[in-house]
Amino acid sequence: MPNHLANETSPYLLQHVDNPVDWYPWGQEALQLAREKDKPILLSIGYAACHWCHVMAHESFENQATADLMNQHFVNIKVDREERPDLDSIYMDAVVSMTGQGGWPMTVVLTPAGDPFFGGTYYPPEPRYGMPSFTQVLLAIADAWQNRQEDIQKSAQGMTEHISQKYQLNNAGRALSIGVLPMAIRTMSSHFDSLNGGFGSAPKFPQPMTIEFLLQEHLRTGDKHSLHMAEFTLKKMAHGGMYDQLGGGFARYATDDKWLVPHFEKMLYDNAQLARVYLHAWQISENPLYKRVVEETLDYVLKEMQDESGGFFSSQDADSEGVEGKFYVWQAEEIQEHLGEDARLFIDYYGVSEGGNWEGQNILYVKQDPVQVAAAHNLALDKMENRLVASRSILYQVRAQRIWPGLDDKILTAWNGLMLAAFAEAGSVLNRLDYTEAATRNAEFLYETMRTKDGRLLRTWKSKSEAKYNGFLEDYAYLADGLLALYQNTFELRWFTWANELTEHMLAHFLDEQDGGFFDTSDDHERLIHRPKDVQDNALPSGNAMAAMVLLKLSLYTGEQRYWTIAEEAVASMQKMMTQAPTGFGQWLVAASFILGEPQELAIVGDPADKDASSLLQAFRAAYRPNVVVAAGQAQEGESIALLAQRPMLDDRATAYLCRRFVCQAPVTAPDALADQLR
Repeated sequence: MPNHLANETSPYLLQHVDNPVDWYPWGQEALQLAREKDKPILLSIGYAACHWCHVMAHESFENQATADLMNQHFVNIKVDREERPDLDSIYMDAVVSMTGQGGWPMTVVLTPAGDPFFGGTYYPPEPRYGMPSFTQVLLAIADAWQNRQEDIQKSAQGMTEHISQKYQLNNAGRALSIGVLPMAIRTMSSHFDSLNGGFGSAPKFPQPMTIEFLLQEHLRTGDKHSLHMAEFTLKKMAHGGMYDQLGGGFARYATDDKWLVPHFEKMLYDNAQLARVYLHAWQISENPLYKRVVEETLDYVLKEMQDESGGFFSSQDADSEGVEGKFYVWQAEEIQEHLGEDARLFIDYYGVSEGGNWEGQNILYVKQDPVQVAAAHNLALDKMENRLVASRSILYQVRAQRIWPGLDDKILTAWNGLMLAAFAEAGSVLNRLDYTEAATRNAEFLYETMRTKDGRLLRTWKSKSEAKYNGFLEDYAYLADGLLALYQNTFELRWFTWANELTEHMLAHFLDEQDGGFFDTSDDHERLIHRPKDVQDNALPSGNAMAAMVLLKLSLYTGEQRYWTIAEEAVASMQKMMTQAPTGFGQWLVAASFILGEPQELAIVGDPADKDASSLLQAFRAAYRPNVVVAAGQAQEGESIALLAQRPMLDDRATAYLCRRFVCQAPVTAPDALADQLR
């Protein structure tokens, strides 16, 4: 039986187009059919790079007998969580409330009105692991709907009421306390893995927002333990199997304590955030490892994750040829065959053995201190690294001949905003023109493709298709943040202007006037069972936390006090959560550190391309300064950046004005004088 997914653009939905299950995409056709036939909705949510989504598809959705049961008793809807984070958020809340845990694939059963009454994740084809089979689940739900529908309707409505409770972000006048930051660090310290880095036990996620907060707190207070936790974790991750030692870039997470065994899919958002935090760590420590990771990660994105349009793809799969990790692992003999006399050095450095370190294969990782390996091979460190670079290049080319993992080639506005920020900032700090060009191309693509005629954002685009779906809060917030990073690189006014426009749309269409903060969906979004408002940071920053960060920065640029007030009240309302569960509220802590760190504004009046202004900018860029926003140029009539207005040049030379909330120090024209003020 042909299903209804053939016209979709999501690679995840298209993976199911040949299933015998009569899948529908989410939409009025499927919802109306459920109402007309009085059938429950079986909602299956996943994403293209999800390993267990593939497993359940092969075991159940490709099975004719299972599909017959689904088609007989349910209206079946398949959703890509990356295209529809609103649906994912609402129904994940329901699953967690019902079962105590969530994940993907997500399996939720709804009444025809959309109220959830059953939820779970992966179900096997036969009873195992203490779980019923998927068939047993289907039959039990069908029986309950047939014989106890009234009870189910009542229970489902109660669940909807439960998950609809909004988180209130109005602060009732409580000020943000400086004590929040050290309390959060103490809580983090209690969960810090001093042996392997990271926080907690397996599985281990990279948590770039937490690391960013620790770096910023070190800069704010000089706290060495914060820096140690951040750097130790960054080193362990960079040396682990979670980092692709040949091609660059990070997998989504490690399944073990030591960062050795990854869940092999690579997500755009992880690599965007990690590239940026490694860049900041390099600025603080000048450890060349961090710079190498930044460049290898961004070079990987340019090589493997960039559309010809300038947009960035969403993810690469964990599986190739139906086997998880097959693309990435090695046998010792393969390495010996291709590297010849350099094989022994490579094998020692990357922990390769005849028996392997994972299911008889070898995941490449840095097994011991590089200094020790160099000494054992009587090599200087730079000589060893040169040989390893050559070996990595050879093996990358060998690996490229294998069957590649699947590529999710849809382009998401929010995730592109994160990667835009990474390329823009790295281009500026590392003086990499190619990174700046990639950031500019990306911003131009998003401007041309992901905007409606009235300037609103769209969520998703795929080559040869039209962009679609209303933009969500995270689309506006992440992109605005990326545009501000690009402005601070190029000082082209168009990027600042667009960031400001997006922020005004965010305030007009997402702001919760009653309870503070922002809804995840706009005021003209499709009506769902409730309007989600997520405040917790997960693998991605919450839209609310990123919106607060954007508002704080824009307030300093524009002098708009309303921006600051909305953001500060939202951040202050999260104080309890930031201290109790800091690793779940890392972006909020970054915003709190920004507020409490007495942020500054730097106006450099003069042409940024001229030598005088360029020298002043170089003094600013010589260190990581997360609490300074910078504008450069000459104020023109109607100039939208208040920071540059009414500030003359001295002696016809580019002039720097360093200010705190628009109260400025004496203007200077010499880079050394500016560096002294910044210190």
